Amino acid sequence: MKELVYIETTIVSYLTARPTRDMVIAAHQELTRQWWNSRASAFDLLVSELVREEAAMGDPEAAKNRLDIIDQIPILKVTNTAVELANHLVSVGLVPTGSAADALHIAITAVNGVNYLLTWNCKHLANAILRFRIEEMVEGSGFNCPIICTPEELMEE
Repeated sequence: MKELVYIETTIVSYLTARPTRDMVIAAHQELTRQWWNSRASAFDLLVSELVREEAAMGDPEAAKNRLDIIDQIPILKVTNTAVELANHLVSVGLVPTGSAADALHIAITAVNGVNYLLTWNCKHLANAILRFRIEEMVEGSGFNCPIICTPEELMEE
């Protein structure tokens, strides 16, 4: 059985976005495409209802491109258990109130036993300073915390 990878919204956004002049974002876009083309097939990919909702926002053409990718991936439901865990992440201050969706991404993956949460959100998700505290809180709540990482970290080279 393949390991499970939850594709957070930033991954689909970078995968389908038009090229940019911002060097950092352009590098993230390229790394995302490389990972998608060379490594994605080694995993069972998952998204959630939340990813689908976020991907549907914004420019209609860009949203269509994101949804075309998402529609090929199994979708996890947002459960009451995930919402409770996400609320706990916010209430203890690990994720700011205004970024509760980020806590929900973590909770959805933990509740569903997903191995990896793949993201380019390094502010609230793939953040080395917060990682240990998030893992500790999620595991203290009785769930295995996914490895929260970027495509670059999930390359096998």
